[in-house]
Amino acid sequence: MRHPYPTFRIALLLVLSWLGFSHMQGQTRYYTAEDSLLWERYRSEMMADKATTTPAERMLRTARFFMGTPYVASTLEKEPEGLVVNLRELDCTTYMESVLALTRTLGEEHPTFESYMRQLQQIRYRNGEIRDYTDRLHYMADWIHENGRKGIVRDVACEIGGEPLELDLHFISTHPDSYKQLKGRPDLTQKIEAQERAINARGTLCYLPKEADDSRLAQIQTGDILCFVTTIKGLDVTHVGIAYWRDKELTFLHASSAKMEVIE
Repeated sequence: MRHPYPTFRIALLLVLSWLGFSHMQGQTRYYTAEDSLLWERYRSEMMADKATTTPAERMLRTARFFMGTPYVASTLEKEPEGLVVNLRELDCTTYMESVLALTRTLGEEHPTFESYMRQLQQIRYRNGEIRDYTDRLHYMADWIHENGRKGIVRDVACEIGGEPLELDLHFISTHPDSYKQLKGRPDLTQKIEAQERAINARGTLCYLPKEADDSRLAQIQTGDILCFVTTIKGLDVTHVGIAYWRDKELTFLHASSAKMEVIE
């Protein structure tokens, strides 16, 4: 049987006013009425030509739907840990996850706000399950691995000529006081540390260096997810965006902390 969803490509390159929350199947979901209204506007705009567009085109249209949306960091930091659905305020990661989840939901025969939330949870959490803070996919290397295993994304950095990127992830477990969920919780910090060791043990990823030649960059396609690697010790990626070609120039859409909104 053909898989009902396309697999999206991914490549590595070098405050809240909540109306409430709901409980579903023992799990907490945080969202507002405005989020469901934004979903309805998105679905209405995108369904009209769904049959005549490719997944990559729908990915780009979805990314552009959020142009000008305010950049707000740390929107996921709610307690108890639960699925945060916030289409009103985005950082680079929640922007990318929302775009991917919405595009996949649009591929369903009868897309709903409920099915969007299921898609988002599947993308954001290990095995799609939420028990505590450690179930969230905090490192992009882990995010890529887990969502690749689920058939949601495919890492193409190596096949387009990427170079080895050695992983030595340890930032979260060595800075527990920087994360309110880990303060005074050595049990959760130990779980994070074990996850870091497991991610590091998987081996290397590939990345395209800044000086990558045009032949390698030309293999990046519109709708690909771009992850920008960092030199910060203990981390792997510090920014993500959605690639597209504009007048033969590769660029990307992203939630910018410098401009404080979604831009291209």
